[in-house]
Amino acid sequence: MLIVPCPNCGPRNSADLRYVGESRPRPDPNSVSAKEWRAYLYERANPAGVLRETWYCRSGCRRYFTLERDTVTNEFTNPPLPVAKLGKRP
Repeated sequence: MLIVPCPNCGPRNSADLRYVGESRPRPDPNSVSAKEWRAYLYERANPAGVLRETWYCRSGCRRYFTLERDTVTNEFTNPPLPVAKLGKRP
C-alpha cells in the first residue's frame, strides 16, 4: 500500500487517489511540430529516481496536485503539509 501526502486532505491511501502521470511543462501547440507534440502526449521518461508527478484526490478534496516521488523507493520528497494544519483555508 502506498500512502500519498495530499496537500489538502493529508496522508491518503493511493486507492483513494488517481495517478495522472509525469508532470512536465506543456509546449505551445501552435509553435511545435507534430513530432514534438506527439512526443509530449505519448512518450514518458520513466526514470529510476526522483520524478515530479501529478495526482488527483478523487475521494477527498477532488483536486489535482503535484508531488516529487522517488520511483525506486516510493518515498515522497518534501511532502506538503495539509493546508488545514497550516491554518489556511483551501
